Amino acid sequence: VQLQASGGGLAQTGGSLRLSCAYSGFTFDDYVIAWFRQAPGKEREGVSCISDRFGSTNYSDSVKGRFSLSADTAKNTVHLQMNSLKADDTAVYYCAAADSWFGPCYTTRPEMFGFWGQGTQVTVSS
Repeated sequence: VQLQASGGGLAQTGGSLRLSCAYSGFTFDDYVIAWFRQAPGKEREGVSCISDRFGSTNYSDSVKGRFSLSADTAKNTVHLQMNSLKADDTAVYYCAAADSWFGPCYTTRPEMFGFWGQGTQVTVSS
C-alpha cells in the first residue's frame, strides 16, 4: 500500500487549494481514505474521510462547508478541495488509509489508519 500526497502550497485567506492523494496497492472499495493535518505545536487532527463501500464522507466541524472530498477511482486518486481557506488551516496535511473498516468512516481515531503518506504543507496567509 502506498499513498502519495500532493498539491500543497501557499494560498491567501479566502482562497482555494486542491490536495491529491494518489493511492496504489489496494482497491478503494475495500478501504477508507482520509486526510489529517497537523499544525506546529498541535495534535494531529482529522479533516475528512471517504468510504466507497458505505458511500460516506465525513468532515470535521472546522472544515465542514468549506472542504469537499471526492474520489477518482479511474485515476486511483482522492482529492480534497479546500475553499474559503483560513489561517487556521495552515498545517501539514497527510492522507491515510485503513482497511477492514465497518460502517461509515470517521477520523477521530487516527490509530485506526495503518497506512500513511508523506505530508504536504499548506500555508494560508492574510
